[in-house]
Amino acid sequence: MDLQDQLKNLFPDHVPDDSDVSKEEKPNYWMQDAPIICKYEKRKGKPVTILEGYTGADGDFKKLAKDIKSLLSVGGSYKNDSIIIQGDYRDKIMDFLKEKGFTVKRVGG
Repeated sequence: MDLQDQLKNLFPDHVPDDSDVSKEEKPNYWMQDAPIICKYEKRKGKPVTILEGYTGADGDFKKLAKDIKSLLSVGGSYKNDSIIIQGDYRDKIMDFLKEKGFTVKRVGG
């Protein structure tokens, strides 16, 4: 007897609401007033997109970096209050951040 059967025995009149289970939670990031700075550099001859100026908690910071990396299917890291993404993806990152509600400022080129 699994957990679902036990719950049905305890609460026979209960109708399970599947809408709560099927909804995918959107990550809620801490929003800030200052814009996130999106800039492009070359490090050791390779293009890199750097995001600076996000002042949220470490958990939000890591979640934002992970979502950006998975969106673009590229590598990257987060350290010293900046997110480093491999490649020149400024436009896609800026569109993603604006869609989430952030203000973004493009620096350089």
